[in-house]
This record gives sequence, structure tokens and C-alpha cells, in this order.
Amino acid sequence: MAAKFSLRFLCPSRAFAAAADSRSLDPELAAAQRRSAWRKLLLKLHWISSALCLLGMLLFSVTGITLNHAAQIEAKPQITRSTLPLPADLLPGLQGLAAAAPARLPPAVDAWLGANFHVDLSAASPEWSAEEIYLPLPRPGGDAWLRIGLEDGEVEYELTERGWISWLNDLHKGRHTGGVWSLFIDLFALACLFFSATGLLLLQMQAGQRPSTWPLVAFGCLLPALIALLFIH
Repeated sequence: MAAKFSLRFLCPSRAFAAAADSRSLDPELAAAQRRSAWRKLLLKLHWISSALCLLGMLLFSVTGITLNHAAQIEAKPQITRSTLPLPADLLPGLQGLAAAAPARLPPAVDAWLGANFHVDLSAASPEWSAEEIYLPLPRPGGDAWLRIGLEDGEVEYELTERGWISWLNDLHKGRHTGGVWSLFIDLFALACLFFSATGLLLLQMQAGQRPSTWPLVAFGCLLPALIALLFIH
């Protein structure tokens, strides 16, 4: 039978209650039991936060390498171009809006462009001129743009895709990934801080039995600082 997951094991009340009951018996034993209770709680929180951060840590670690060696990793962009005439009944309305340069295209034009070029224009900001409307459509792992000629009604669309490595790199940087991914990065960063904090507390608890703990921590802190001071100018 499969084990059922429950959050009740996070509550250290029983362990702390046992430690409290033992105070009247032996102060040293009570202190040891309190330390044991805190250690067990920290271990649980540490492995839970590590499990939640696992995929994100792998993603950001791998893309850290690919970004660091971006010049050595060749990308072969695939460019797709297409051209269609804007329906005659939509062009006069756009020509009449050129002087006002509104922040959004008319809904009918939005719907026609979305249906024919399979693009989402909800976040696009048109750039107006007397001759054309230009819509930049940046995206992770590539780029795209639309151009609507106000004189002849010709619509040009170009899509550039740079491959999955470029896409993952843009996820790492949060480049053109939208608000939901940006929120995920913030939450992931907080989870990593929590993971690191619980790890530091566990190190502090184990330092007495492992003399190499603080020298290793100091080395891990000093190494990047020395590299930055000595080799980054």
C-alpha cells in the first residue's frame, strides 16, 4: 500500500513536549532533547525545500553553464517570413488612426492578425508612423515582429527561433517570459534562501562533531570573493 503524504509530521510539538517534560529530570538531558527536536525539524524543512527547488536548481545550474559559454555554443536561427494583404475593410480605419497613434490596435485588426499569423498581441505596443505600423513581438528563445503598411495594406510577419538552448537561457534571465514566470523566479529564489538558511543552521549544529565545517564554509565564501577581487577589473 502506498504511503500517504501528510504535513502533520512538520509539527515538532511531540518532540518539544518530551523535551519539556524532561526538564524536571535532568537539565542536560532536556537541552539535548531540545537540540534533537530542532535538528529533526530543520532536517525535514531542509529536505522539503530541496525537493521543491530541485528542478529549478538543475535548470539554473545548466543554463548558468550555457550562458557562461554562449560564445562557444553556436545557435542557428531559423527565420520564417510571411506576407498577407490586410482586408480592404480594415485598412481605412487604421489610416484614420495614424495621427492619434493609439496604444492598441482596433479589436477587429487584432483578431485578424491573431487568426492569420497565430500571434498574441495582448502585450504588443504598436509603433505608428505615417507609412506603417510596427509591432515588436519579443519572445524567449527568439524574436518576432509585424509590419502593416498603411499605404498598400501589406502585412509582413517575421519569426526568428534560436533553438531550445537559447529558450532555456532566456528563462534563466527572465527575458520576455511574462509575469507568471517572473513570479516563479521570485518564489524560487525565496525557497533557495530558505534551503540555504536551514542548511546553515544544520551546519552550526553539526560543527562540534565535524571540525572541518567552518573552514570549508569560509573557503566557499572566500574563493569567489578572491576571484572577483583579483581577476575582475
